Amino acid sequence: MTPARFVDPVAVPRRGLVLAMLLLVYTFDFLDRQILGILAGPIKADLRLSNTEFGAIGGLAFALLYAVLGVPLAYLADRTSRSGVIAASLAVWSAFTGLCGIATGYWQLFLFRLGVGVGEAGGVAPSYAIISDYFPPERRARALAIYSLGIPVGLASGTLLGAYIAALVNWRAAFIVMGIAGLIVAPVLRLVVRDLPHARSTEAAPTSAAFGILARKPAFWMMALAASFSSLCGYGLALWTPSVFMSNFGFDLVGTGQFTASLLLIGGTAGVFAGGWLADRLGSADRAWYARLPAIAWLITAPLFAAGLLTPNPTLAWLLLLIPNGLNILWLGPVTTAVQHMVPQHMRATASGSFLLINNLIGLGLGPLLMGYLSEVLKASHGAEALRYGAVFCLGFYVLAGILALFAMRPLRRGWIA
Repeated sequence: MTPARFVDPVAVPRRGLVLAMLLLVYTFDFLDRQILGILAGPIKADLRLSNTEFGAIGGLAFALLYAVLGVPLAYLADRTSRSGVIAASLAVWSAFTGLCGIATGYWQLFLFRLGVGVGEAGGVAPSYAIISDYFPPERRARALAIYSLGIPVGLASGTLLGAYIAALVNWRAAFIVMGIAGLIVAPVLRLVVRDLPHARSTEAAPTSAAFGILARKPAFWMMALAASFSSLCGYGLALWTPSVFMSNFGFDLVGTGQFTASLLLIGGTAGVFAGGWLADRLGSADRAWYARLPAIAWLITAPLFAAGLLTPNPTLAWLLLLIPNGLNILWLGPVTTAVQHMVPQHMRATASGSFLLINNLIGLGLGPLLMGYLSEVLKASHGAEALRYGAVFCLGFYVLAGILALFAMRPLRRGWIA
């Protein structure tokens, strides 16, 4: 039968504006997550929370519905409007972020973080698909890497803004301000970002077939698990390293925010963009580079993070931590691009949702909770340094991620769909 009309990404105007708008929304995504980490001290003191309880709020509470709802919301985006799902999701998670500022106890804050996760579940996978629609294959990894700059920019912004607002007012005001800002941006996104018609025919496989296609591809499972192990470390470190810096170096809230934000912004933005740029250049000749690049980065990340966390000198720690703060998220452009190319075009949001389900259940669900729990287990033997050693112990997951990515190179070549 005659294929439906679709838009050639080479001829699409305004792609830069669309990418900038999606980047802004993704920045809010991680800003709302990271603000919890910098405010760990005052929140735990005010609500009388243990490290395990706070780890559950920072990871498990957010990840439960965030991961599970990601797939159905991605499927809905593929079947209806990708930009509409993103805008609605932003409004929901911003509203719940604001509500976190009025929480009076553990379970109330836990439930509000569940709500933040419900909203953010619909933001990322449809954005990946929109970017893949707007940009041609030879520029796709770079575009996805630019979008992924929202992670370091959002983490740095959440750290810095959270610290300053809390210092000037209190921790509750930080959540309320961020929630209101997101609600203002949501309708603007809906006006700016437009869906493009998909390149598919009436004979094309249904969107739901994406699950079966991915399940039969070993490269998908290896790369999804590798990214998940990396995220387990990344999300755990994002939540707990501000507390480690305060304890080890005697920083106050604002000083910790400045120290952490500078690492995330400088190292993170360089790493994310380098990953996309290198993947596009090297991957055009050999698709295995979309797995090889992250593998190399992860294997270097583990020892450098360990050295930076264990040193007692803050200047030396900053220098040692700068490189792994870039390398640990270098995978974003290459891996997300590879997932997009494992299924036909009209299944891309669903494929991304499936990938994010695995990544977030393992990475976000377990990382912050595991580090918090280990800090309490190690407290008897390591005292005030228990949290630092709990973080170092978890760095072994970066090594596992690197090994899995190396094994994914050959099957990735076979499973790639142009």
